[in-house]
Amino acid sequence: MATVRKRTWVANGVTKTGWSVDYVDQYGNRERKQFTTKKFADAYRVEIEGKLQNGIYRPDAMKVLVGEIAESFLAHCKERKERKERMTEKMFRVYDGHINNYICPNPDRHNGKRRPSRLVTILSPSDGLAHVKAGALTEGGVNDFRDRLRKLGVGVVTTRKILATLQCMLKFAIGKDLLSINVAEDVEVIGPRDEGAKKIVPPTRRAMKALLDIAGEFRTELLVASSTAVRAGEYHALRWRHFNFDAAEVRIETRVDAFREEDTTKTAAGIRVIPLGQAVIVALKERKLKSKFNKPDDLVFPNKLGEYESHDNMVKREYLPLFEELDRLHAEDSEKHIKVPYFNWHALRHFGISMWIAAKLNPKTVQTFAGHSSLQVTMDRYGHLFEDDDHKLAMDQIAQELAS
Repeated sequence: MATVRKRTWVANGVTKTGWSVDYVDQYGNRERKQFTTKKFADAYRVEIEGKLQNGIYRPDAMKVLVGEIAESFLAHCKERKERKERMTEKMFRVYDGHINNYICPNPDRHNGKRRPSRLVTILSPSDGLAHVKAGALTEGGVNDFRDRLRKLGVGVVTTRKILATLQCMLKFAIGKDLLSINVAEDVEVIGPRDEGAKKIVPPTRRAMKALLDIAGEFRTELLVASSTAVRAGEYHALRWRHFNFDAAEVRIETRVDAFREEDTTKTAAGIRVIPLGQAVIVALKERKLKSKFNKPDDLVFPNKLGEYESHDNMVKREYLPLFEELDRLHAEDSEKHIKVPYFNWHALRHFGISMWIAAKLNPKTVQTFAGHSSLQVTMDRYGHLFEDDDHKLAMDQIAQELAS
């Protein structure tokens, strides 16, 4: 039980009065907090007794700052990265950027260093949470922080990612017995009314064929990427041992990030086997015969040294020039060469999945080949591409009844 008592003392010849709340925490330690009025002391007594009764009182919560939790969290992530415990260099840099640019802004960290992209908004320290005591951080405080991010021009998606990092920070603090609840867990970032209304529109077959027709030596890369619908990281991690030409299939089990760190696939569902068409197999066999990197553990699409190829370099050197060439051909003869609007590399994945749907593969099979974590993900993104003859028949019957 907590008790409230009046205290009187003399300071510099002046008699002063205060009210202190005395209590014993769950660890048997005596604690005391002083207030200027009995009203504030009584309110704190009720609060502290409730926390002690419910087992959520953390004595250090009012002593440690959010900024200190952030430092400990980043140190923990760095140790995990060094031990390769599901912490890649890319993930660590994302956490580091969210914390030092937004949650606990530290403008000085960029002094003498290359500043981040001009698209990155760097907050002032007063806009962040570094100075807030962890125990005083409330859901309302996190909501205010979210609103500050949005007012300063941070996008909806980026704001959500920043709050996700904050959630991970507070979860880490709970594991260290510094906090008892995660006040950022239920905070939402509301997007525009039409968010999610835009459906995926994959490249057309004509556009894809026009690209393949002028691809030259890059044709095999396009064939593999568009027919298997693998993610870019999975594509660059493909090795010859992943292909089984006799069974006409490829096994996806690894991916590589921008820092050339190889890891397992994005999710457990990402480990999968995808069938291959005969034209793809022929192209791959020809490539293997020509390549000096053709051993089982060699990369299928390496750089000149046989190592991971930079995705950005590949796109700039090989992929983008194809669209420039298509524009030139269209300008010379618009009747012979169609206009092909630019689509990014990830659109090849959308194209491959759309072709599976057009081939009447059932949704569960599409989910498996795409490596989606659930059928809901597949239907949310590509459900509008599935056609059902029964739906058309039903609509015809309804229209006929109304018309008659």
